Amino acid sequence: MSDTILEIKDLHVLFPVHKKWLPAVDGVNLKIEKGEITGVVGESGSGKSVMSQTILRLRDHDTNVRYEGEILFEGEDLLKQPLNKIRDIRGDRISVIFQDPLTSLSPVHTVGSQLSEVLTLHKGLNKEQAKEKAIEMLKLTGIPNPENCFKQYPYELSGGMQQRVMIAMALSCEPKLLIADEPTTALDVTIQEQILQLIRELNEKLGMSVLFITHDMGAVANLCHNVKVMYLGQVVEEASTEELFQNPLHPYTQGLLSCIPHLGVKKGEPLPVIEGSVPPLSKVPVGCHFCTRCKMADQHCMEHEPPACEVAPGHVVKCWKYAESGKQEV
Repeated sequence: MSDTILEIKDLHVLFPVHKKWLPAVDGVNLKIEKGEITGVVGESGSGKSVMSQTILRLRDHDTNVRYEGEILFEGEDLLKQPLNKIRDIRGDRISVIFQDPLTSLSPVHTVGSQLSEVLTLHKGLNKEQAKEKAIEMLKLTGIPNPENCFKQYPYELSGGMQQRVMIAMALSCEPKLLIADEPTTALDVTIQEQILQLIRELNEKLGMSVLFITHDMGAVANLCHNVKVMYLGQVVEEASTEELFQNPLHPYTQGLLSCIPHLGVKKGEPLPVIEGSVPPLSKVPVGCHFCTRCKMADQHCMEHEPPACEVAPGHVVKCWKYAESGKQEV
């Protein structure tokens, strides 16, 4: 049997802009093995969240969206499944941790009622069984008094505790795949580290795969087995975490890594920045998507989109600099 839990093949997610269909996700290929933590990084507007939401068809309510390609979860193409089957998968075999728990949790229902509803719906537990399992999951996520937390409303909890509740809810049905969409963005650095450690421990204990979406390259370095770098809807570089940090090849990846604060910076010395910003979908360059911000871009880059090339085993980069050197195209 294959060890691949999720495989995305040539995924396009298109939205209508000025009477044209424009891709927010533009030909993404991604594979996650069982028990693997895969990081996806990139600036806002890179298509990370749209891609992750498409896995569970969370945008199906929006009639102005179109999908192309395949999303294979345990061999089944999720884009071809009826919505009632997708609803059965959501929260059960695939779960999501959103970046803002307070807006994701209902303010008018207790923590316990929301956790119990998931277990009743997907696992068929009765009221007492659901309560017992919910308290067990709250305890697993490190909440010090889970019995009391079970009775509280989300607004009575701190940001870190709310995020732990979200994690408990996401893990309550023991999913095969956890999608963590910037789960530490709104938290202070101490709580961020606790949440990352919790995800790491649960990944090891439960053997679940994790798709970890973030802006934080430091979090990726500490948590992920491999990394996909996205820009304007495309994966521009992918490699193991160690390989990517030691040998970043794409100019965009190099720019992201250079922006990380490090020891030895002189007082008052500004950090490097990537000049410019991610353009809107209506102004995506014809050639390489990054060419308008790349210091190495030439006329060829402006006019022709580069292929994805494997420059080393498992290390793929989408840049003309490596395509023209005769490396293998993938």
